[in-house]
Amino acid sequence: MKKALEQARKAYALGEVPIGCVIVHDGKIIGRGYNRRNTDKNTLCHAEITAIRKASKAMGDWRLEGCTMYVTLEPCQMCAGACVQARIDRVVIGCMSPKSGCAGSVINLLQMDEFNHRVEIETDVLTDECSGILTQFFEELRLRNKAEKIGRQEI
Repeated sequence: MKKALEQARKAYALGEVPIGCVIVHDGKIIGRGYNRRNTDKNTLCHAEITAIRKASKAMGDWRLEGCTMYVTLEPCQMCAGACVQARIDRVVIGCMSPKSGCAGSVINLLQMDEFNHRVEIETDVLTDECSGILTQFFEELRLRNKAEKIGRQEI
């Protein structure tokens, strides 16, 4: 999870929501990603999707069987679906996302009996660090937005 947090810090440095992800196979990181939606102007540029793409290239297959994903924030519906489609064995989550998480918060797409693959889930790994970086980011964003609003009113 510490390596996923390193990825989240890269997103933070770009002014992106600080979410990071790594995928591990046989004890080695084979895919890394961080949130770049605003930077790339692309809704698909979530940390998990980027890491899955890189891991698939490293494995030479779209199936990521035997892999574990470490992600700082509970995956959304797109990313949870991608984990199921990629046949990832396990997802380790730093902190949950009560308003948009799809690994148990809003819905649990990773373990639905109706799908052909179910993903093992582990939650609350380095929770304070993972939630802390998000809290800090949004506090700073609110302050910047407030300052910009005041600046516009003075003009």
